[in-house]
Amino acid sequence: MVVYASWNRTDASPRRAAESHAQFFERVAGPFWDQVRDAVNEWWSHLPDQVQPGLRSRLLDRNSDANVSSALWELYLHEMLLGSGCRVEIEQRIGTRGNNPDFLVTRNGEQFVVEAIWTTQRLSGAGSSPAPPQLVDAIDRVPSPNFFVSYKVDRVGPTTPPQKRLRARLEQWLASLDPDQFIAGYERVSLPKYTWQENGWCLTFEAIPRSPDSRGNPTSRAIGFHPAAWLDDKTDRVLEAVKKKGGKYGDLALPFIVAVGYAAPFPEDEDTARALYGTSVVEYADTGEPTIGRMSGGYWNANHGHARVSGVLVVGNPAPWTWTKHTPVLWQSCDPKSIPSPVLPPWATVQLVDVQVERRPAAFPIHAALGLPEHWPTGDAFPRRHQGNLG
Repeated sequence: MVVYASWNRTDASPRRAAESHAQFFERVAGPFWDQVRDAVNEWWSHLPDQVQPGLRSRLLDRNSDANVSSALWELYLHEMLLGSGCRVEIEQRIGTRGNNPDFLVTRNGEQFVVEAIWTTQRLSGAGSSPAPPQLVDAIDRVPSPNFFVSYKVDRVGPTTPPQKRLRARLEQWLASLDPDQFIAGYERVSLPKYTWQENGWCLTFEAIPRSPDSRGNPTSRAIGFHPAAWLDDKTDRVLEAVKKKGGKYGDLALPFIVAVGYAAPFPEDEDTARALYGTSVVEYADTGEPTIGRMSGGYWNANHGHARVSGVLVVGNPAPWTWTKHTPVLWQSCDPKSIPSPVLPPWATVQLVDVQVERRPAAFPIHAALGLPEHWPTGDAFPRRHQGNLG
């Protein structure tokens, strides 16, 4: 048994809005994605027999993208630990609360615990698009060889709008436009807009001319820009993830690492530093000389008593197409009561010295620990005729 069976896949188009991650990974064709499926199958075969069915079920879960992403994160961590010379036992009963952390790891006679959690920066309601995925897919399939389309939902109707009529009107409108006219007058005139209303819905579209060398392909995805959306605070997501796992197992009497796979549009080290060490501030003494300080609020603040967590391992946006590109970073506890955490060769490290954050690079490339080439997967994710985002 494997996770992904081998069969003649022919649909190489990017992921559709209404398509789950599991459906996409199973469906998408092409050598790029064959490499991903082969790696997942191989890594899955390295798991203990009793664990394989449960993780396979999560990887193929069509009802929960979060379940798929968290399963891929755990699979990545397990393979990275093996590739770093570790022996890994899964869900061993340790600690004072009778729970089973994900990985009990042994390396060079030293043991430590790794607990995985996947989290994502979420859309908040004010700016997110209320358009149903089926409607977004219908817009994206409109033939638009000369223009990208942006859309904004001005009013939401009680039922899904008639997609065929919407597509026909959009196609007619786009076909009536001359892209060269708008490129020539881009600095002087506004871009063409079209408002569509039916069944209580109101959508406003804007046409953005494609560059001359990217025109003429009727199968290109129409949508170039989705509505802007507000995102929740990145610092809060990391902090909540570590808090959720940090006290789950009681006293382990071993170094304890919380491994956070973190999906965000723009993950930044400073957000993680604020979450774990507190916000950096400039303070002024009576002499007027500035000094750097740290506000309370970080996870390892002395008032919180979070000494059980030795370190937080963070990878921003881990996914098959970034596995060999993003170096794991171990943020080490600044609580003197914490058991010091071991550092594996493919991990960069961060520690707080006084109030300054000090960073050290990894000693070993992550791609080598994973047993993959440096530039992997090779080739194009999508042929030119199917340009689009990975989703």
